[in-house]
Amino acid sequence: MQVSVQAPANWRSHEMLRSFNFVSTSTPGFTILRSSNKSSSNRRIKTNSPSPMATLSTVPTDKEVESTQKINPPLQVAKRLEKFKTTIFTQMSMLAIKHGAINLGQGFPNFDGPEFVKEAAIRAIREGKNQYARGYGVPDLNSAVAARFSKDTGLVVDPEKEVTVTSGCTEAIVATMLGLINPGDEVIVFAPFYDSYEASLSMAGATIKSITLRPPNFSVPINELKAAVSENTRAILMNTPHNPTGKMFNVEELNAIASLCIENDVLVFSDEVYDKLAFEANHISIASLPGMYERTVTMNSLGKTFSLTGWKIGWAIAPPHLTWGVRQAHSFITFATSTPMQWAAAEALRTPDSYYEELKRDYMAKKAILVEGLNAVGFTVYPSSGTYFVVVDHTPFGLENDVAFCEYLIKEVGVVAIPTSVFYLNPEDGKNLVRFTFCKDEKTLRDAVALMKERLRRR
Repeated sequence: MQVSVQAPANWRSHEMLRSFNFVSTSTPGFTILRSSNKSSSNRRIKTNSPSPMATLSTVPTDKEVESTQKINPPLQVAKRLEKFKTTIFTQMSMLAIKHGAINLGQGFPNFDGPEFVKEAAIRAIREGKNQYARGYGVPDLNSAVAARFSKDTGLVVDPEKEVTVTSGCTEAIVATMLGLINPGDEVIVFAPFYDSYEASLSMAGATIKSITLRPPNFSVPINELKAAVSENTRAILMNTPHNPTGKMFNVEELNAIASLCIENDVLVFSDEVYDKLAFEANHISIASLPGMYERTVTMNSLGKTFSLTGWKIGWAIAPPHLTWGVRQAHSFITFATSTPMQWAAAEALRTPDSYYEELKRDYMAKKAILVEGLNAVGFTVYPSSGTYFVVVDHTPFGLENDVAFCEYLIKEVGVVAIPTSVFYLNPEDGKNLVRFTFCKDEKTLRDAVALMKERLRRR
């Protein structure tokens, strides 16, 4: 039976998406992804009465009765999370493994982090630094985070009162939402957005408003943003450099956002995990703008910059009155983060600037391979000024939407991309776009480009 994909109108995202099963439809060439309501567990519950199927046989065998009396218990999840199940990254990665495709979808490097950082972690383990760390961070790491932030922004922060170490930036985001957002508070996000944002805000009971950034430049529509701010707006959640588009918020956009927040007493939660992967302009932290530090939580992590995504070392920087809420939530989410990895992270953050310069040169070379290849294949490639992602328009190849295209790309071409509709509140806004990553070694990138040149054809 021929199977392919079509995204339903109510499909929503959750870069941790809902659970879908591939089921056939009568429409040739497409499959609809439908939400699953059955458990994957092997446990079964026996019922006291035979199932309807059992009654079709007047003399059922014992084996037939036993088989038809087994059912799966329904999935159980709180309403705040019932639409967030298996992520799109898991879905695409499973297809990639099944078809032996090159994974340019999920944003993790296929190469290792620097030896000096790994050796620092090994040394910390051997020195016995293996018990609970202080809840808000090993003092040495708090100091290193504060020093790096000061060097990057010119802001002097207190490592003891204004830096909180978390289990990756994702936990920093969750702790910030749970610690500072009340049920019913409005939070404005820019779509497309990192998929954990919506889930985190849902857990906090927030009302989400979305401002869509549109190609080719994904500029902030300032008038739309102004119209979205109301007396109930508690915060604006932003990400620069921006995943998935690679956009960097420019100084004019940052100043406009800052003015709105100051005028309306609105907080800013700024996700800056790609700050060292800014290729065409210097990264600007919105907290460094006049009047903004007192109303900003800046979130960052080690993983992207040092290719150590599995360590999950992140942090939140905020003034004491906002740090209090972040730490209260953090205390009851993870309490503390891996101790030896924190010691190693402190050493990593003290690396000389030459490390970051070499990192940027390396990623710019990888980006050039992918972008030149995607252009040659026939995509409309949109500018990427930061991160290690590139967004393209897939419509020249004739597939109905981004999900259908990504499934075709995996099965027929052997390359993985991520459909961007999962990063929007309204999936229709992203149905023409897919995201590729270039955080892979150069051979992998060249091999993927070669496959697309050979097998991908316009329809």
